[in-house]
Amino acid sequence: MASLIYAAITSLDGYIEDQHGKFEWAVPDEEVHSFINRMQRPVGTYLYGRRMYETMVGWETEPTLANRSPLMRDFAKIWQAADKIVYSKSLKAVSTAKTRIERDFDSDAIRQIKVSATQDLAVGGPHLAAEAFKAGLVDELHLYLTPIVVGGGKRSLPSNVRLKLELLDERWFGNGVVHLRYRTRT
Repeated sequence: MASLIYAAITSLDGYIEDQHGKFEWAVPDEEVHSFINRMQRPVGTYLYGRRMYETMVGWETEPTLANRSPLMRDFAKIWQAADKIVYSKSLKAVSTAKTRIERDFDSDAIRQIKVSATQDLAVGGPHLAAEAFKAGLVDELHLYLTPIVVGGGKRSLPSNVRLKLELLDERWFGNGVVHLRYRTRT
């Protein structure tokens, strides 16, 4: 059975965006980006809400993004090779290959995908991840703690969800970022 992984680059105070919707402070350096690529390589399906999909779509539709560095080119290949499911009531069409739209988040359908999948799944974006957390679908969390306090914005983890976690791994990077990998415990 495949795992469902939630990964987020987050400020030390727990935000993926500041109060103005900015996240330039979260752009990974080469060391972190290389690690992220290794962690994303086993993902076969990404689950996104509309906003996260629109943020990520450039990895396929904007060639200059991938051409900025070999690491970015590698990530673009990883992202393009995976299936994408976008959960949105308003999105009319997708602009990337291997992508489909679902109007409603169906936890039973995700459970079935996990059972039949040969590669892991990743849920992107805190709003969709909150649904997955509440449904008990998330198996692992990968948090990239960035050494900055932004004071508010969009939270990386949902409110009103209580989870026991088991630390599986930690990694410190030269720029002060710390990766924490947890498994959810029932």
